[in-house]
Formats: sequence, C-alpha cells, structure tokens
Amino acid sequence: MGDDTRLREWQRRFLHHLQHERRLSPHTIKNYSRDLDLISSWLLDSGLNNWQDLSPHHVRSFVAKRHRSGISGKTIQRELSSLRSLFRYLQREGEAENNPAQGIKAPKIKRRLPATLDSDQLSSLLDISDDSPLSLRDLAMLELFYSSGLRLAELVSLNLHDMDLKSAILEVTGKGAKTRQVPIGRKAVEALQKWIKVRGGLAKPDEAALFVSSRGKRIHPRTIQQRLKQWALKHGASRSIHPHLLRHSFASHLLESSGDLRAVQELLGHADISTTQIYTHLDFQHLANVYDKAHPRAKRKKDNKD
Repeated sequence: MGDDTRLREWQRRFLHHLQHERRLSPHTIKNYSRDLDLISSWLLDSGLNNWQDLSPHHVRSFVAKRHRSGISGKTIQRELSSLRSLFRYLQREGEAENNPAQGIKAPKIKRRLPATLDSDQLSSLLDISDDSPLSLRDLAMLELFYSSGLRLAELVSLNLHDMDLKSAILEVTGKGAKTRQVPIGRKAVEALQKWIKVRGGLAKPDEAALFVSSRGKRIHPRTIQQRLKQWALKHGASRSIHPHLLRHSFASHLLESSGDLRAVQELLGHADISTTQIYTHLDFQHLANVYDKAHPRAKRKKDNKD
C-alpha cells in the first residue's frame, strides 16, 4: 500500500457522507473532491501521510503557498471550507481530535457588486410573444427566475407538485437539500399557466419535472443557458446573459425597493446574511434617513411651542 492509502480512504468516506447523509448535489461534491485532492497531494509532498498530522501551522503554510501562486482569495476560502468540513467529519468519527483549519482565514476578497439588468433590459428580454410550446416554456422559466430569485439548479429540480399557482407559492429545494417557500409574481403565474396548458404535449407521461426538454424529460441546465443566450441575442442584448444574472437582478431590485435585507436573505435561501449584503447598494442618504427616523437616539424632539 502507498503512503496515501489512509488519506484517500478517509477522503472517500467523507465524500460518501456528503452524498448519502448530507445529500449534497453532485456539483458540490465534485468541488469538495477537487479541493481535497489538491490538499492531500500537498500533504504528501510535505511528508505528511495522515490527516491527523496536519497542524494549524501546516494549514497557514498551505494558504501562503496558494496565495503566492496567484490563487484568488475566494478559491482559497473555499478550499479552507472543504478542509474544515472534512475535519468536522473526522472528529465525529474519532479520527481527529482538533480541527487545524478552524479560525484560519484566506486573504481578504475584494467584493464586487454582481452585475444586474435594469427594468428596461428585463422588459425587453421577457418580451416573448411567440406561442410555440418551447417559447412558452422559456418565458415561464425566465419569468420564474426573475420573479422568485431562483438558482439554476433550483429551477431545474422543480416538480409539478412544488407549485401552487392558486396561492402563487413555490416550494424550492436549495443548497444542502434545504427547502424554502417563495412567492410567484403575477407575470410569472400567467406565464406558468400558459406553459402548463401545453406541457402535456411535450412531457413523457411519467415525468414529474415542471420544465421538460423537447424530448419530454427534465430539462438540462445547459439547455436553459443556451436558450437564454438565444433570446438575449434575438432581443439585441449588448452583454452576455446567464440565469444567475436574473437572480442578481431579482435581489438587487427587491432590496432597492424594500431595504429589507433579512427578507431578501430568506427569499434567496442564503444561510448567512453576509452573502446577501453584497446586494446592498442603497445610497448613504437613504440609509441616513432610515437611521434618523428609526433609531431612538437619533429621533429629533418635536419643537416645543411656547
């Protein structure tokens, strides 16, 4: 047996745990696997043959090496997260006493506001008058992306029974198999009603998916991306349009109008509100006005009349 046997065996068990106990998506598990392959290879190159041999000093050395190599802070942050998750599992299994990656941070990431579409650009993109089944399907998907702020994987995984058009409510399964309920906007309800009327002409009899391909089976993420690009080109879009851009636009427009960060967090399915804060681009004057009106120490006393 090679020196890497024990390292790889516990890595394999951990990935099995992610798949069958935590029920994470194949994409997420692939990211974990890639990160841990990289770290375990680095461990072996450093003369360490067991996960228990890893110390906080080693983790800091790994982070420094990655940073010197020009790897982005976001990527290093993800790699550290994968390592922390692995060690939480190893601790649970009695294979490790401490978590050497706990408390170690990646180099700071310069956060940029995500790109969004304005209302005119969205109106143009959603102006689909073609009544062919595939066009009705595409309009329903695009309206739902913007109406409810869905991720691509969330929309693909939707089934017919997840939707209640009468109540305009959608049950969404997000990251980590967590479910949330989100409202469906009026325009999206109308588009979905039209799609449902023609869906039976495309879908296989036993297909539960809300959105299906021309072959009658659950639509593939790549198909959605391609159809969105086609509609964007047809409407003369001057930039690349992708599904997440509609989610960004949903969050940005809702936050601009309401200022309710916590509500937007719930609708997006963010576990941490700091993730939602990237959409906070309300101007300072608006924030100052809210503060003046709401904070007990900021409220001005009414003028006393003599």
